[in-house]
Amino acid sequence: MRPSPTRRGRLWRTKSGCKENRHTHSTRDNWRKEPVRLMSTLSCLALVASVALATTSGELETVLKQMDDSAAKFRTTEASFTWTQYNKVIDDVTETQEGKIYFRRAGDETQMAAEIMQPSMKLVIFSDGKIQIYQPRLDQVDIYDAGAHREEFESFLVLGFGGSGKDMLRSFDVKYEGTEKIDGIETAKLDLTPKSEKVRQHFDHILLWIDPQKGLSLQQKLFETSGDYRLAKYSGIQLNQKISEDKFKLKISGKTKTLTH
Repeated sequence: MRPSPTRRGRLWRTKSGCKENRHTHSTRDNWRKEPVRLMSTLSCLALVASVALATTSGELETVLKQMDDSAAKFRTTEASFTWTQYNKVIDDVTETQEGKIYFRRAGDETQMAAEIMQPSMKLVIFSDGKIQIYQPRLDQVDIYDAGAHREEFESFLVLGFGGSGKDMLRSFDVKYEGTEKIDGIETAKLDLTPKSEKVRQHFDHILLWIDPQKGLSLQQKLFETSGDYRLAKYSGIQLNQKISEDKFKLKISGKTKTLTH
């Protein structure tokens, strides 16, 4: 039986007292995928301020035009999120993360930050071409150069806030898949297939559900080539409000361990 979006993975308490998933056989593979998964999930909040309902497949051009218009007005956004990771092999949810996410335009760059609060605290920042992941419990920062996955990241960044419809079409084949109710709201469903072979090595396709009244993406589902997927749901979305500069800075000390990958 496939899990519901809100079902949590099974967690066990380790000797250190922290809760972790029992399914550790894929931990090493998951860690290698972590920067790509994080970038795709963060970036997929893309259409939250960009898309309105397409009533037929012929309306897709109108949707993309509205994305272009919204991209020109974009400054910032923030929202609460729930990310659920599903593993096909065990047919179960392996992790559910909850927290807050932030986007802002800084010159020609769109910067992203996430405060993952559950099941354990983790801070993620994407700016200046790199991803920083800080784990307060370990007092450790892992830094990933986006250049190592440049093609993948650039494809997902066109989905990020400030990304235009034209940019999205350069990286994805986009189909309108009708309407579907999400949390009682009738939404438009879009199916995105990556054009890049490198991106397709990680993700087969991405589904987006758009609230037609607000022009907001309420839910995304990212399908990995392995059959695993990550379901992302967003709420409490605020557009073009001032965001504290602190949200895009890590609060670390001279004793913090830094690892560059």
